[in-house]
Amino acid sequence: MDKKQINETNKKSALLTVLGIAIMVILTATKAVPTSNIAGFSVFVGLAFFFIVEAVGKIPREESGLRFSTILNDIKKPGVMIWVLLPVASCLLTDAVGRLLFRGEFLEHVMGRTGELLTFDKVPLLAVQVVVAALGEEIAYRGFFLGKSAKIAPFWLCAAVSSAVFAAGHISAGGVGVVLFDVACVFADSQIFSVIYRKTGNCAVCTVAHILGNATGIVVGMMGLS
Repeated sequence: MDKKQINETNKKSALLTVLGIAIMVILTATKAVPTSNIAGFSVFVGLAFFFIVEAVGKIPREESGLRFSTILNDIKKPGVMIWVLLPVASCLLTDAVGRLLFRGEFLEHVMGRTGELLTFDKVPLLAVQVVVAALGEEIAYRGFFLGKSAKIAPFWLCAAVSSAVFAAGHISAGGVGVVLFDVACVFADSQIFSVIYRKTGNCAVCTVAHILGNATGIVVGMMGLS
């Protein structure tokens, strides 16, 4: 492509990125309406726009924000492994502090929120759901929201905004204190995933970290209920 075509392609990609993010934000904002249940569709919007923007931008496979073939090499990059494992420690710390501050209310809140999406009584199905949910969220929020917006705005700003929207999407009914604590912890984890994306440019690696964090949370939660 010549310079003019490249500029036109970049402009289309930027416009599509802004449009997709705007729709995701609007859908997430419906969380403010107690009877609304459409906020979760923001993930599907992010998924769709990720592939649309990559197609319109003619992104080469080796430069894509989603590369399964390079996961192992990306994890081996300096410092990445520590960040990939960090969600496990974050989950354990969150659980300990949450129980200390809110006792049983915290566990009930988290399990109630995740119970809307996950099937806890069937382990094989639960495992598939954890993987699919983590992959979908990472493509939508790191691959699309963060990765594509970072091409038109400062990375730190994109990381903060995408993490705020991601955390807001996890709001569920409960006491003000426990809800704020839960959302703050989700925001912190989202920042970890953002750092991983910054270091690797691959939301597949973010997905690995996300799965480890969610799996730890589920195990800790089920142990707490037993």
